Amino acid sequence: MASLDDAGVYKLTEDMAIIQTIDFFTPIVDEPYAFGQIAAANALSDVYAMGGKPLTAMNVVCFPAKSLDISVLEDILRGGLDKMREAGVTLVGGHSIDDTELKYGLSVTGTVHPKRLVTNSGAKVGDKLVLTKPLGTGIISTALKAGMVNEETAAKVTKSMATLNNQASELMQEVGVHACTDITGFGLLGHACQIAENSQVGIKIHFASVPFFPKAEEFAKMGLCPTGLHRNREFYSEMVEIDPQVPEYVQDVLFDAQTSGGLLISLAPRAAQRLRDRLHEVGVPDATIIGEVTSRPTPRVLVE
Repeated sequence: MASLDDAGVYKLTEDMAIIQTIDFFTPIVDEPYAFGQIAAANALSDVYAMGGKPLTAMNVVCFPAKSLDISVLEDILRGGLDKMREAGVTLVGGHSIDDTELKYGLSVTGTVHPKRLVTNSGAKVGDKLVLTKPLGTGIISTALKAGMVNEETAAKVTKSMATLNNQASELMQEVGVHACTDITGFGLLGHACQIAENSQVGIKIHFASVPFFPKAEEFAKMGLCPTGLHRNREFYSEMVEIDPQVPEYVQDVLFDAQTSGGLLISLAPRAAQRLRDRLHEVGVPDATIIGEVTSRPTPRVLVE
């Protein structure tokens, strides 16, 4: 818990450990089926970030039965189930309550060989950092609620959030990963701070290399920044040094709280290049090397 790793791990034998996690949240898109897919992919990502394979899941549902038609819940659950099937995960049950606010997610159990467990504490000086998905889901979701997002942008962001991180997880193991976390509520800079602090290293991020969703910077310029972004900036600012040339709206995207974001992976330079190239080959086009691990202890993260 102190390291803020993505999931809990319990060693069963010398050859097997179980990974356990739970995640659920309120809708961030209008379409129930898509929401179900996104929520499931988001929960499964915690297992992938630790190098594991998710095996079983249980639905977690809060549903306002008096105000929403049951068909909405059916579509959400169908979206989640389809994503679980894609991941090779078996749904073994769940729990629901009548609540005034809709929420959905999963409790997930996976497995990993103890020697192949990946944490956010193993980054090494000289490593390169690979990010596998663009940033900006929190900002764009805020703009979506205001009716300001066009169909093309909404479709691209929804597809990304609903995409599993399984390929990145498998490939990082193949090439030799040192540390990993998935980018979710703490934003890129918050999660980078966690890797840096737990690994006792520094991290340098090249802001021009970081992939953003279309319109994310534009909406940030307009001030469409969710509460989570401001909380991240307030909490992690003391650990981050940002070059004055980095525009304020770019800083906003770097602090933006993500939903079902990509993996941030720390690897040796050649391994990072191989991983990026292999991810492009298998259909993860936004995978990018965005920075490196340094020996600089304070501040933990430098953006330039």
